[in-house]
Amino acid sequence: MNEARNEMLVQPAWLAASLDDPTLRILDCTTHMVPQPVGASKIVSGRADYLAGHLPGAQHVDMVDDLSDAAGPYPYTLPSPERVEQLLSRLGISNEHRIIIYGRSSLVTLTRAWYVLHAMGHRRVALLDGGFQQWQREGLPVTAELPTFAPTTYRAHHDPRRKASLEEVRQAAASELKPAPGNPPADSLLLNALSPEQFAGTGGAHYGRPGRIPGSVNVPARDLSNPETLGFESLDRLRAMFEQAGALQARRVIHYCGGGIAATATAFALEMLGHRDWAVYDNSLLEWSTLPDTALHQG
Repeated sequence: MNEARNEMLVQPAWLAASLDDPTLRILDCTTHMVPQPVGASKIVSGRADYLAGHLPGAQHVDMVDDLSDAAGPYPYTLPSPERVEQLLSRLGISNEHRIIIYGRSSLVTLTRAWYVLHAMGHRRVALLDGGFQQWQREGLPVTAELPTFAPTTYRAHHDPRRKASLEEVRQAAASELKPAPGNPPADSLLLNALSPEQFAGTGGAHYGRPGRIPGSVNVPARDLSNPETLGFESLDRLRAMFEQAGALQARRVIHYCGGGIAATATAFALEMLGHRDWAVYDNSLLEWSTLPDTALHQG
């Protein structure tokens, strides 16, 4: 388990000592999300933050402009393999590079970038634990210089099982058996990554109708990281959260939230814990809550 954490999270001191490693590419994925009372969050590009100062060698990638399908039915729809190939080729990233993601924005915007690359088959992707804020706290170098890399020819290897379809979610919602003592392991467990208030439908933003998909359990994305350091909680603490929710006992876990962003943080944590059979319901409640024949539970 510790090996998985070390592969998926890197520490600032290690990255600072590896800045000249030609097998690394660093992506600043700062993207600010401004929650709205109803519907999708407003997105503000982090490009200006990047231009003001970034890690040496880092290139900026925007969650919407670069890592979403501009023609998709929802704001953050997973892009096509071809779009990802074009992006990474232009950035000088090959299939052999290890990609390090960091940012100044919420953890979920960074795990969303990780999810897109992971779903396209790139497994050598890690997050900078604590992000830009921890990098600054440790007094490590920041530059405004824009790097350039020779273009490559990147080839995506799309893994369709990382994206849950509406039909798969309907089937999981139809079976509300929880993986509790006395019950067999759930075939597919729906995991809601929103706040407890949103999960219960009693507060916070909602996406058309408040509430949760029937049969869901809750692991809030906001609880995965330390609010002071912004780094991930320990593996023991993460494991306890997911065990209590029944996620580690389930064969397959389908993560969802409002628009497929927070859900990638719980997916990242579950992958780090060694649970490999998971997917993200990419359209999440932006789709489910607006359909005329779908139930939402409250309370």
